[in-house]
Amino acid sequence: MNLTIENILLIGSALLILSIIAGKTSYKFGVPTLVLFLGIGMLAGSDGFGGIHFDDPKIAQFIGVVSLNFILFSGGLDTNWQTVRPVFWQGFSLSTLGVFFTAVLLGLFVWLVTDFTLYEGLLLGAIVSSTDAAAVFSILRAKNLALKTNLRPTLEMESGSNDPMAYVLTIAFLGLVVNQDQALWTVLPLFFTQMILGGIMGYIFGLISKLAINRIRLDFEGLYPVLVIGLMFGTFSATDFLGGNGFLAIYICAVYLGNQELIHKKAIMKMFDGLAWLMQIVLFLTLGLLVYPSEVVPFIGIGLLISGFLILVARPIGVLISLGFFKMKIRRRLYISWVGLRGAVPIVFATYPLLAGIEKADMIFNIVFFISLTSILIQGTTLSAVAKWLHVALPEKAKPKNPTDALMEEYPRTVMKEIKIEDGAEKAGKRIVDLNFPKSAIIAMIQRGDKFITPSGSTVIESGDKLVVLSDSEEGLRDVYRMFGISDLLE
Repeated sequence: MNLTIENILLIGSALLILSIIAGKTSYKFGVPTLVLFLGIGMLAGSDGFGGIHFDDPKIAQFIGVVSLNFILFSGGLDTNWQTVRPVFWQGFSLSTLGVFFTAVLLGLFVWLVTDFTLYEGLLLGAIVSSTDAAAVFSILRAKNLALKTNLRPTLEMESGSNDPMAYVLTIAFLGLVVNQDQALWTVLPLFFTQMILGGIMGYIFGLISKLAINRIRLDFEGLYPVLVIGLMFGTFSATDFLGGNGFLAIYICAVYLGNQELIHKKAIMKMFDGLAWLMQIVLFLTLGLLVYPSEVVPFIGIGLLISGFLILVARPIGVLISLGFFKMKIRRRLYISWVGLRGAVPIVFATYPLLAGIEKADMIFNIVFFISLTSILIQGTTLSAVAKWLHVALPEKAKPKNPTDALMEEYPRTVMKEIKIEDGAEKAGKRIVDLNFPKSAIIAMIQRGDKFITPSGSTVIESGDKLVVLSDSEEGLRDVYRMFGISDLLE
């Protein structure tokens, strides 16, 4: 088949539709969608039925970096700070110390059992040291797995925030492999520069992005998500240009924005949710095309040995050490260690040695791919069984039975009140996003004369408006009254 623009679009659309259908089917059997996406890519590649030849790690890395921008940004937007705050330090420790100890332990093991040098072993350990957010989110949601206490937000925060640490370690150890004469301590300035600058720039760009979204008046609602995409890439590239960790910056920026009042916030979040799924599929398909199954087969033996050590030794020890500062039952620590799913991110990081041209780059790439595949197949398909075995899963009767039940649990005493904006009211003429409206309440509808308006963040409150306000409690309505400066509080 001649490669024309039309043929590329035809093949791409066919693979995309096939991936979506396969992903929907996989939920019934508990198989993570990641495996299906990778499998379809491999079948379409040179060793499969499709015969599509793709052997360009540079393009794969570019697609991987762009995809990770969307995946991490979307995950940050969906992060509810009120839910994450109680487990922030546990998640932070897992995403930093946990990743570091996992990488070092696995690196030492690889050094001992293979002909890898110490730095090459540490490089391999760093590449597979982080858990995969896409895999963890999709499997937990697909299995409708309800976990006790704060296990779920801890797992989701760790998987959403540990890629930056793994990236820094990968770049640092890759530098040591390329420059063998450097001492180990020489990577410390790079590590601290990446993490500190990444964190600071993420927060600064979060503030800038909020101002830009709420202050720039755009004529069409559909342009606001486009504006956010520009801000996202600006955050990543500017941070990277200054020597910081761009992945950490966009995640922190997104977490900040996701917990602020923004114009057309629902439209922005829905678009990024869809784009994140698209980027996951594109990323997995691309990596599947890049992998040649015939080249992975010779590494099955050593891959199983390294994967087994990672799952059963390195990850559990890393979790136990990083959570040693906190009071937590041992079975919960063990379950966190089991949810150490590796996915597409390590495969993306494995393209860096390929582009650097180091001696064992091909071997590292194929071993990393095998580790990711076995981790998803072994751990991903047993999350429910292990949760029940360790007694960390909620009983069926404790789970919400449907979306209505879940909503009633979130708002058990929903109350409604109509508030009229009098002539000359202080808040008249202001947009909803500028009102500092209490988070426990929402403006569901505005009656303006004979018209009923469904408000958004950009809607301007006018004198004479009647606001239909919903709150989860009467105290929430009192906060609304105080915000509007109304002295006639609820009886």
